[in-house]
Amino acid sequence: MRERNRLDRAISTYRALDSELNDSVGLIEMAEAENDRAMVADAEASLSGLRSRAEAMKLESMLSGEADANDAYLEIHAGAGGTESQDWAEMLLRMYTRWAEKKGYKVEFLEESEGEEAGIKSATIQVKGENAYGWLKTESGVHRLVRISPFDSNARRHTSFASVGAFPVIDDKIVIDIPEKEVRIDVYRASGAGGQHVNKTESAVRITHLPTGIAVQCQSDRSQHKNRSQAWAMLRARLYEAEMRKREEKAAADNAAKSDIGWGHQIRSYVLQPYQLVKDLRTGMESHSPQDVLDGELDPFMAASLAQRIGGEDAGNIADVE
Repeated sequence: MRERNRLDRAISTYRALDSELNDSVGLIEMAEAENDRAMVADAEASLSGLRSRAEAMKLESMLSGEADANDAYLEIHAGAGGTESQDWAEMLLRMYTRWAEKKGYKVEFLEESEGEEAGIKSATIQVKGENAYGWLKTESGVHRLVRISPFDSNARRHTSFASVGAFPVIDDKIVIDIPEKEVRIDVYRASGAGGQHVNKTESAVRITHLPTGIAVQCQSDRSQHKNRSQAWAMLRARLYEAEMRKREEKAAADNAAKSDIGWGHQIRSYVLQPYQLVKDLRTGMESHSPQDVLDGELDPFMAASLAQRIGGEDAGNIADVE
């Protein structure tokens, strides 16, 4: 039903655009015959709006990868730098949560490890909604922040790093076989937000895939059984995403960039001082309103990255749609 509804919306939107295009062209022809300039101007304004909607449809058509329509897991990890990077990781978590809310997606917190003084060491959320993974896959990599530190009594400028990773939630129809001998399962007491029960029982679960070293953890529920089930689903998603990346040449560079959360590996820079700028280093997309970006205005950056992945020649036009 989900796939049917998606296709039905796409076809209905296309037919509506086609009908409005024909109506506008007919209106212009009639207005020119009657020398009605006001009517011509109205029809041309309508055509301009149609063009923007068509560009938006073109962007949506890029979200046609094998798992693009799926829900997504999003992981955020603070880089080296202690409190500074942990605070930055929490800012990123808020940014993506705000973005998801604006898209009408649901967000479920699966794991969160608090920092010693402020911020978070890591967090994992599940974003539920159509094309959630298709959008968020463009965000995987290292994100860099430059600002006057609120934790520095001398008000000096600091640079912080945090990494972001997006993985698709796997449909039941996709079978990922993981022999139990290839994993190590650890249970421990949960920490951080989640109510008073979190520290009373060993309900949190961590599963490590020994051949790859990939580890996932979940502490969102007081039931160890439910956390274990969710952790298995997350591990399958991670392994599936890793396999998909092996099929792409560019994916190798992306994975290498994630290996070091620091200089030379970032995909995007957020500069709050001495000037205001957010710049994506892959596409060149810029915003001079960092606060809007940190409040979840990410679609132009995601659109530009999607266009670059596809190799479309209209990347700039598509990115301007939003």
